[in-house]
Amino acid sequence: MDSLDFEALVAEALESLPEEIARYLNNVDVVIEWAPSPQQLHRLGLQPPQTLLGLYEGIPLTERTSSYGLVLPDRIAIFQRPIEQLCRTPEQIRAQVRRTVIHELAHHFGISDDRLHELDAY
Repeated sequence: MDSLDFEALVAEALESLPEEIARYLNNVDVVIEWAPSPQQLHRLGLQPPQTLLGLYEGIPLTERTSSYGLVLPDRIAIFQRPIEQLCRTPEQIRAQVRRTVIHELAHHFGISDDRLHELDAY
């Protein structure tokens, strides 16, 4: 899949969010990268062949205080190559992109991976 088509899938996932969620996405930058960097994997304690589909970097809403301000945007990276390697069809890619976007946004809202597992969000 070319990068523009993949970008459109990410945009579609973001545009499909309910307004009750979308209004809290101020100061969040969603980017598409080909693959996670070795530094990102190392920081998370991951080594190939472990797969990373997306990554939230920032200060979750639940951890912000009244002194939060004048900070760089939170960053959500969606990794195209690992998603494409995991999926076999364009429909699977679309579904996985949406799932990954929502997963990373959950981290923005302060929901941990452990809690997502508890909620059967995987």
